[in-house]
Amino acid sequence: MKKKIILLLSFIVYLSAAAQKNASADSITQRNLFQSLKPEFEKYEKQHGNFIQTNNVRMHYLEWGDKKNPTLVWIPGTYSNGYELYEIVNQLVKMNLHVIAIDYYGHGFTPIPPKNLSVYHVADDIKFLLDTMKIKKAIIGGWSRGGTISSAFYDAYPEMVQALILEDGGSVAWDFQTKSANIGKDIEETKQYYANKKTLVFDNDFDTYWLMYNNWGIKGKENEKLKKEIFTSYARIKKNTNGKYEINPGAEELTGENSAEENIAIIYTPFTSKTAFGASTHQLNPKIIYRNLNTPLLIFDPVSKNDWFDFKEENDKLTEEHRPFIVHKVYENTWHGVKDERPNEVVNDIKTFLLNNKLIK
Repeated sequence: MKKKIILLLSFIVYLSAAAQKNASADSITQRNLFQSLKPEFEKYEKQHGNFIQTNNVRMHYLEWGDKKNPTLVWIPGTYSNGYELYEIVNQLVKMNLHVIAIDYYGHGFTPIPPKNLSVYHVADDIKFLLDTMKIKKAIIGGWSRGGTISSAFYDAYPEMVQALILEDGGSVAWDFQTKSANIGKDIEETKQYYANKKTLVFDNDFDTYWLMYNNWGIKGKENEKLKKEIFTSYARIKKNTNGKYEINPGAEELTGENSAEENIAIIYTPFTSKTAFGASTHQLNPKIIYRNLNTPLLIFDPVSKNDWFDFKEENDKLTEEHRPFIVHKVYENTWHGVKDERPNEVVNDIKTFLLNNKLIK
């Protein structure tokens, strides 16, 4: 898992020559689209966006559907935000779901609190929101680190969970593949990665988006898929303390992925880490959390060549241990972002899962 995390970070921060040259025809087209969609985004945010002051932070969230319907709370992945649901949320609402997508610390429009908080504090924030809305039980789901936070919520408040939906995260410990024999080599590779790491700071918001467009799998997407990526980017890109533009400024410090020292600490010596958020992510152990599982759980498990998050074998074991509660859906030839690559199948699988468990009609 250690090498895969480094690969993921490398993918995120890779700066190509194309990102520096925005004079091409494609760049002009994308610049016009990026600028022209802002009024629509602002209207959408005004319609669906909201804030709540919890005990920890002024948390931003998006909300769709009738509050009288069963509630699905969605937790986004690292460096993402609630807008990652944009492409499929209307279909979820048509299932007669009330949908909430939160932004946790340093993601979307939720700031990073001055306190040193963990993923369990995000679970507390979600409980605060549900209590305020007078919602006693909800379906809790998330992608990647959002899946991890979903598991933390179940660990802390199992009585509030009707069902769980984990999209390639939260069902397997982050560092389950780490071997003691490889620690020295892994540490040296981590140090080398950070020695070569580039700082991504831009003079304007479009140049920041242009980097993501060329390197984050956005290029080539059309229509609603591209709009979703742009909406998500609006919520990602912000000015830092120096007035320059960054992707989720401060988030790398929060997750412990800003330096070799911190990245090593959150995995090998978590109690010495400066970031409770990063350390608690890596300390979370789904095998223990789900030892007495009695709640329906849907796992989306993408499988592909050179898969950075190869969880299938561990997910198979968890499923076998907790029949009939777990439904393990394997998506062949699919990368980490299942609902981005296979949105219609994901929606159908969610609907079937909820119908079979009589959570929707």
